[in-house]
Amino acid sequence: MNETRRAAGPRPEAGLLAHPVIRRPQRTLTPEEREIVRGVSNLNFQGALIMGIVDPVPNPSPMEEVEGAWVREQVWPAYLQKIERKYPFGFARWAMCERGTCWNCWSGRCDLCVHRQEGGPHLDGNIDWVRDTRGRCVAQFIVRPGGEPCVWWCRCACPKSEPTPEGPAAPIGDEAVREEPAGAAGASPGIRRRQGSPDSAGAQYALF
Repeated sequence: MNETRRAAGPRPEAGLLAHPVIRRPQRTLTPEEREIVRGVSNLNFQGALIMGIVDPVPNPSPMEEVEGAWVREQVWPAYLQKIERKYPFGFARWAMCERGTCWNCWSGRCDLCVHRQEGGPHLDGNIDWVRDTRGRCVAQFIVRPGGEPCVWWCRCACPKSEPTPEGPAAPIGDEAVREEPAGAAGASPGIRRRQGSPDSAGAQYALF
C-alpha cells in the first residue's frame, strides 16, 4: 500500500469538481463486521473514518485471504503487524483505490462529502518507501512507473458534481446514531457513534 496521502490540488471555483466522478462499488458491512468496527478504540475508529478504511473494498487478488493472513503474521515486520491490529480491517494492506466511504457520508451528511468539498479525489504520489525491520525508511521507489495515480473517491452514491452548499453543517453529537443507509439506496449502513468501547474507557491510544 502507498501510505502517502495527498489531496488532488486546489479546490475549483464554485465548488465544482475538476475530475469526473469515478463510480466504484460500495460495500455494505455485515452485522458481524459492524461489531468488529464497534470494538475498535475510539481514536482508531476516527482515524479509520478519516482514511476511508472503515469499509474498504479490496481489489481482486491472486492470493486467498487465508494466504494473505499468513503472510501478514509470518512475514510482515512487527511494526506493520502492530498498526494492522489497531484498525477494524487492517491498515497497511489497503491501497488508495481500495478505500471506502468518507466520514461525512457515513454521518448522513452527503452534502458535505469530503471529495465534493475538495473538488476532486485523493491521489497517491506513486511513491512508496522501503523500510527496515524497525520501520525506518531506507529507500524510495516508484509504485507505478507509468504515472497513473491510485485514486480514492468516496464510494457513497451521493452526487459529487454540484456546488457545495453554503453555510455551516449541523452539529452531530457523540450520542447520535446513524442506522439508515447513507446517501442513495444501496449505500452502506452507518456506524454508531460512541464515546468509546466498554473496555477502552479512560484509556489513551496511539493512532499509529
